[in-house]
Amino acid sequence: MYYRLKDDIALRSWKFVPRAYYVKYTPYANGLSREEFDIMIKCDGEQDLEPSEEINKLIERGLIEECEKGNKPNDWSAHKSYEHRYFPKMNYMITGKCNYNCLHCFNAADNAPIMTEWSYEDAIDLLDQARDCGVNAFTITGGEPMLHPRFMDIIEAIYERGMYVEELNTNGYFITQQKLDRMKEIGCYPLIKISFDGIGCHDWMRDRKGAEEKTLAAMELCVKNGFRVMSQTQVHRKNLHTLIDTAKKLNDIGVSTLRLIRTTEVARWVENAPDSCLPIEEYFAEMLKFMQEYKKLDINMTVIIWQFLRAFPASKSYSMEAVLCQSGEMKVTDPVCKGNRGMIGVTSSGDIVPCLQMSGYFEEHGIHLGNLHKTPLKELLNEGDYVKTVCTNLHKFAKANKKCAECKVFKYCNGGCPALGLLFTGDRNGSDLSKCIFYENGWYQKTKEAMGDWTNTSAIDLFEE
Repeated sequence: MYYRLKDDIALRSWKFVPRAYYVKYTPYANGLSREEFDIMIKCDGEQDLEPSEEINKLIERGLIEECEKGNKPNDWSAHKSYEHRYFPKMNYMITGKCNYNCLHCFNAADNAPIMTEWSYEDAIDLLDQARDCGVNAFTITGGEPMLHPRFMDIIEAIYERGMYVEELNTNGYFITQQKLDRMKEIGCYPLIKISFDGIGCHDWMRDRKGAEEKTLAAMELCVKNGFRVMSQTQVHRKNLHTLIDTAKKLNDIGVSTLRLIRTTEVARWVENAPDSCLPIEEYFAEMLKFMQEYKKLDINMTVIIWQFLRAFPASKSYSMEAVLCQSGEMKVTDPVCKGNRGMIGVTSSGDIVPCLQMSGYFEEHGIHLGNLHKTPLKELLNEGDYVKTVCTNLHKFAKANKKCAECKVFKYCNGGCPALGLLFTGDRNGSDLSKCIFYENGWYQKTKEAMGDWTNTSAIDLFEE
């Protein structure tokens, strides 16, 4: 009998991950046993294999299929092996340019010195490199990515190379029916994450008259065309009063997720809106007040409160962002940040960074881990400062951070967010103080009390006595 890999399955091998497969349009690779891998690598339409229970199991799982002799797997599916480490995703800032003057953003339109942009030719070269390194999924961002003159050509090029766009970050200004139609034609259905800062506040925050009307219309158009939409909403003192009405409006439009993000104390925001930042503890308190009101609404829209809480009204459940390891049985070999470890951050100037949230700090302080205009991606993923940074494990972190190493909740929070640790302390091995505040000041218990009879899916024994 002859067998082949199914068209939506791709067999892959990396350094330290020798046996794995991708399912098309899902971001992460799945592991295989040696026996499974050895069978699948022979499913090339050329080798005559004896039917077996193991083969039947792979067929039932949808990984392989019977075929006529010579019916080979497609080029994307066929086994590929890479000498470097496994990185399945790329967060790609194709341009630093933007048409808005957002009061908090280092990529604002009036911040000309950092408005770098990938040329189309260089972008295509990077996509070729990404494909040849086994990258599977992209988040496309900016600046405003749709401001790039070859935006749709870059999107199409990703799909032509067997990869896909998982998420698109945009302010919504350039979303049109024509663009959405073109995306649908190539099978591009990303989660569209649109910035929106509250009813009556959006124009001010984005420093553009008419931005609110334009953004809400873009969200409605996306939903109408079958795209999932997430609203990314900055939270500060000036828009707290709008959040419930904003949630109602977004739910009526059909937005699937509301993500509330504390506006941090970057220099531009402090200058443009003095005294508007919510200190961490005040942010926690205000977000719990919001959730208590939100729970009373007949709304199923998911709420993600940055670095604090995820709430799922449809199932009346929630999880706490400070609980990264519920059981407390952390693996000291795990990376400090699994997000950094799984997604390559690429800035508009070509720098490779652990995450784009760190890029402004890195730029300001002259920290460079490598640049893709100078060094091939394959080299940067194999060795050097970038790999050392993102592959730092919890054991190494604890050795460099005495406070975390001696803390009883380290096994639950795992040190928190490295980007916030860097922001708060100026140290790449610094403590994420927001997690310290969460645990030390009783916010686990306060959150549980505020969420009432909803199920806490991140319950930990230490605080369940």
